[in-house]
Amino acid sequence: MAHSPFANRQSVAVLGGGPGGYEAALAAAQLGADVTLVERVGVGGSAVLTDVVPSKSLIATADAAVAISEASDLGVQFYAKGERGKPLKPEIAINLAAVNKRLMALAGQQSEDMRTALLDAGVKILSGHGRLDGHNAIVVSTAVGGTDFDRVEADTIVVAVGAAPRELDSAKPDGKRILTWTQLYDMKALPEHLIVVGSGVTGAEFASAYMNLGAKVTLISSRDQVLPGEDQDAAAVLERVFKRGGMQVLSKSRADKVEKSEDGVVVTLSDGRTVEGSHCLLAVGSIPNTRGIGLEEAGVELTESGHIRVNKVARTAVSNIYAAGDCTNFFPLASVASMQGRTAVFHALGDIVIPLEQRRITANIFTAPEIATVGYSEKDVQDGVIEGIVHKLPLAANPRAKMMGIRDGFVKLIARRGSGTIIGGVIVAPKASELIYPIAVAVERRLTADQVSRVFAAYPSLSGSITDATRAMHQVATS
Repeated sequence: MAHSPFANRQSVAVLGGGPGGYEAALAAAQLGADVTLVERVGVGGSAVLTDVVPSKSLIATADAAVAISEASDLGVQFYAKGERGKPLKPEIAINLAAVNKRLMALAGQQSEDMRTALLDAGVKILSGHGRLDGHNAIVVSTAVGGTDFDRVEADTIVVAVGAAPRELDSAKPDGKRILTWTQLYDMKALPEHLIVVGSGVTGAEFASAYMNLGAKVTLISSRDQVLPGEDQDAAAVLERVFKRGGMQVLSKSRADKVEKSEDGVVVTLSDGRTVEGSHCLLAVGSIPNTRGIGLEEAGVELTESGHIRVNKVARTAVSNIYAAGDCTNFFPLASVASMQGRTAVFHALGDIVIPLEQRRITANIFTAPEIATVGYSEKDVQDGVIEGIVHKLPLAANPRAKMMGIRDGFVKLIARRGSGTIIGGVIVAPKASELIYPIAVAVERRLTADQVSRVFAAYPSLSGSITDATRAMHQVATS
């Protein structure tokens, strides 16, 4: 284990072992601190055990199903021998029980790998319910309110307790018919008709996945379009794909209540209409796990929604208490939680720190196609937040996209007018999460459209659309 002159064998206690807590503990150990991690459900937290890892594994299975079903468009045909040599075209079948068993096993393995990495780094792991006891200690009990407990004193505390699915009084999850996204993985068979309440990122991702797995899906959106707050062009592409795939999208519709029926569920909308289905997924946001863990008593400031107020180095109102992840008022992404965790420890132990800037965060929505974004948006330009120009290039013009049979998607770049500096971008495409990286580098390093255009892209490649877009911006961005 590396020892740093910054640490001077300081003690660090981390409450919560999700992405933020894990990275904080690992970074502190690498800097030579004495580190204790307190985790209730397992290393990796809900992100690994019931959220990001299993949901993206499910989406990968759905992507495979789509690739098989669309292979015939590329001239690939599947046949099984029938009677007297007659060919029979097989149907694609999804064994959801096997899928869920596999993805939960993957989640468990990822959690165990993370636990091993922490132990190898010298981190002490305590399993139990933790709460702050003042500003320099965490009390850990084996059960909430239990009398048997450990007390961990520390120079620095990092709170990374995450968030849980928001529940509605008029739509109580039962884990069987009315579900939160953490309860989906107990299903043994594909839902006959899944009603998804909420068209934000979580709702859109699961609606996309289950549609592509073969379920009938109805998506209830209280807004004009799916993915409110995201790039409008990207949302329009996704909604078009949804409808083409047979999904019913109910826009400007608010769910008032969800009830179990004799053999399914009934969702009552605010205008009195009802929607009947076999199952209902509630995707109506999340609530930070900050209640009853001693934060306010320790002097930590919370927002009205219960999120922990932090600054750009993840520090709270209490000088030696930091926070990371979905429990904070920053940006609810696993990658951001990880970066907050490292930043918090670097700042606390006196290492070099780069304050977090929301405009440099890369985000991805794992629908089919994926939607990746970074930096300023087109709406920021339209609203006068930043003076810039926008160029959009349809992916269908890309030769590799033609070869792969890709019909939907685009590359959109935003550059500062005059200098041509890349300040934002949107990609809608298969594996947009991978394609956005060069744009993220351009935003981070303040590269101009001309500089990016001079980078060689392989031909043919989907990333070639990025250089095509920057070349098209040569005259416009610098005028």
